[in-house]
Amino acid sequence: MGKRIGILTGGGDVPGLNSVIKGVVYRATSQDWRVTGIRLGWKGLTHLDMTSGASVDLYTQGLDRENTRTIDRFGGTMLHSSRTNPIKMKKLPPHLEGRTFAKKTSLDKEGVEVTTYDVTPAVLENLAALEIDYLVAIGGDDTLSYAAHLDRQGVKVVCIPKTMDNDVRNTEY
Repeated sequence: MGKRIGILTGGGDVPGLNSVIKGVVYRATSQDWRVTGIRLGWKGLTHLDMTSGASVDLYTQGLDRENTRTIDRFGGTMLHSSRTNPIKMKKLPPHLEGRTFAKKTSLDKEGVEVTTYDVTPAVLENLAALEIDYLVAIGGDDTLSYAAHLDRQGVKVVCIPKTMDNDVRNTEY
């Protein structure tokens, strides 16, 4: 087998996501590449505990022509989505508690102090454990901002803009 592609959808649910997933899977498999779907967007890569088979089953799914053949007939995303941003985690998943991550303290809209964690090291570990060569991130401003952060960390990322808020620049056409 060739390379392995990971694919995830983040942010709000909009029409056409399943068509994009199917297109990526069909093109990748025509090159004899494997595709791993990451369920629940960035949450899938922050909450994935590779030591737990149940966690792997919950947050990942092998994608092929058979299980994506008809998904374009349905709205939304078969991989589900979340609004998780690994740089802005307010609470660590149980399997990451006790680990040290970079943190930032700021004030929220009401002036309450909030601490957030950057769990990028855990995301990078999970991508390596899944043997992901390229990551396809489908999302809006927040999803793609984190994808750009991963790119700066050396991850090979392909971004597909998806926005209902028109907040991703240069996507008018």
